Amino acid sequence: MKIPEQLENILLSVQKPARYTGGELNSIVKDKREVDLRFAFCFPDTYEVGMSHLGMKILYSLLNAQKGIWCERVFAPCADMEQQMRAHHIPLFALESMEPLGEFDIIGFTLQYEMSYTNILNMLDLGGIPVLKQERSGLKNLVVAGGPCACNPEPLVDFVDVFFLGEGEEMNLEFCALYRQAKQQGLGKAEFLRKAAQIEGIYVPDLYEVCYQEDGTIASITAKGGAPAKVRKRIIKDLDKVFFPKNFVVPYIDIVHDRAMLEVMRGCIRGCRFCQAGFIYRPNREKHAPVLERDAHNLCESTGYDEISLTSLSTSDFEELEPLLDNLLTWTQPKKISLALPSLRVDNFSKELMQRIESVRKSSLTFAPEAGTQRLRDAINKNVTEDEVFRTCKTAFEGGYTNVKLYFMLGLPTETYEDLQGMVDLAQKIVDLYYSLPTRQKGKGVQVTISVSCFVPKPFTPFQYEPQDTREQLQEKQQFLLHAIKSKKIRLNYHDVSTSFLEACFAKGDRRLAKVLYKAFQKGCKFDGWDDQFRYDLWLEAFAECGIDPTFYANRRIPFGEIHPWSHLDYMISEKFLQSENQKAYQSLTTPNCKLKCSNCGAASEKRGVCVAKR
Repeated sequence: MKIPEQLENILLSVQKPARYTGGELNSIVKDKREVDLRFAFCFPDTYEVGMSHLGMKILYSLLNAQKGIWCERVFAPCADMEQQMRAHHIPLFALESMEPLGEFDIIGFTLQYEMSYTNILNMLDLGGIPVLKQERSGLKNLVVAGGPCACNPEPLVDFVDVFFLGEGEEMNLEFCALYRQAKQQGLGKAEFLRKAAQIEGIYVPDLYEVCYQEDGTIASITAKGGAPAKVRKRIIKDLDKVFFPKNFVVPYIDIVHDRAMLEVMRGCIRGCRFCQAGFIYRPNREKHAPVLERDAHNLCESTGYDEISLTSLSTSDFEELEPLLDNLLTWTQPKKISLALPSLRVDNFSKELMQRIESVRKSSLTFAPEAGTQRLRDAINKNVTEDEVFRTCKTAFEGGYTNVKLYFMLGLPTETYEDLQGMVDLAQKIVDLYYSLPTRQKGKGVQVTISVSCFVPKPFTPFQYEPQDTREQLQEKQQFLLHAIKSKKIRLNYHDVSTSFLEACFAKGDRRLAKVLYKAFQKGCKFDGWDDQFRYDLWLEAFAECGIDPTFYANRRIPFGEIHPWSHLDYMISEKFLQSENQKAYQSLTTPNCKLKCSNCGAASEKRGVCVAKR
């Protein structure tokens, strides 16, 4: 597709113009006259981030495999490009056709991170689409959204017409089929939305009325217009049969994860009490090794990538991992294609596994103890011991690794300063372990990095009831860690507490936050997840002008029995189970993983997944 002259004239004025030109290998261009549904898949972040997202690759290929549908990619332009586009009156456009966002029937966003919400509003505005859905009366330019943050979509209900809950492959096709039918029949937007609400996994927020009590908590959430009282998430029951692309679009520039990605399983058996993904993607389901090997062959042949990443929430829990790696190595090693497992657990890392991964080039190893003491690791149900951490690091050091990165969380429920000191002590013991090994590489030092993120309570987790530490408390804890480190062999990285505070507000927020989001957007907030773009002062102004206290959402404990903003959404996790897990945290009691014992969380109702297979 030829780049319009007006756009071509500004590309030399911006960084990385290849972000905006399209035309990459395996991108799909169709004849507009042969399609009756145009779908804009919008990623509310930069090209480099969006092009690294596996979900976008899957749905882009899936929709384009359908006759009569053309799916195109749209990314958030960086500040320099947006400035040029607004100055020259160039609307936001899709990379395949180079046509404005307003030309599309469906405009779909993926909700990966709460701090990308202002980018959604900015992209609509830049595309010439009314930001507020009440100003979009027709069926065209229907705005939809899905992804992990759709499990509490309430802060976005003023802007998004439809939310997809759960896994999208089958749901997207059913929704698009209904939309095409509605276009042919000339249905209005309201009538179409009522029909769409009958599809499992489709949430139409206009069909739910929310009432509040005087103290600001929710009194009731009532369905209307024939919508279900609870909207149940959608899952794929057989991953071996689910659609997976034979090729990916290959970018011209480096992206965050520039490699072939294989999804080996969905869900997680572990049940860490802070981890939203570990609960909302239940039940755990695996692909079989022959299917994965076929997909790996297809991707490497069609893209030329020299690295394959085996992705999941906990890849080392995949039952067929060793035979899969053995089969892959028979042809990846001769071709100098490396294998990477980005989600490794300390308690099942072995010398054999280490020798199989990164077989062509070595990098640092990353593990996530999450907490500095065994008491707190038990409270969060991490089920990892200090001895397992040492055994894993010893194996890595003996295999030639000299860099270890440890992920921890700051501000976890029941955390004390003894737990914080435990992070530093653990890192120092790992440094000492390295220098105690006779097999260590002479002349090479060790580097242990402590990476600390702030705990954010999330919906559908046992910690959804918990308050987040205040900004002052989190900052004090960060300073404590900085002063506790005495060795130059240990580095500390930590996140900005202000972004974590806002993340907690919107993670647990209700639909009243939509006006705060709109106000922040009007003040110029965007790319809030980027340190150089984030304007905390403008966010505080927005909250104040809307008369809303952000601490009500971030720093308030939610009592058992209170109606949540997401109480009318069903992610197959029972409230009784979440409350029980929350109480066990305060007793530092662990729950076995799903392979050892079913914990009756509710996901077994689908009769799929390891929790059922092993009972």
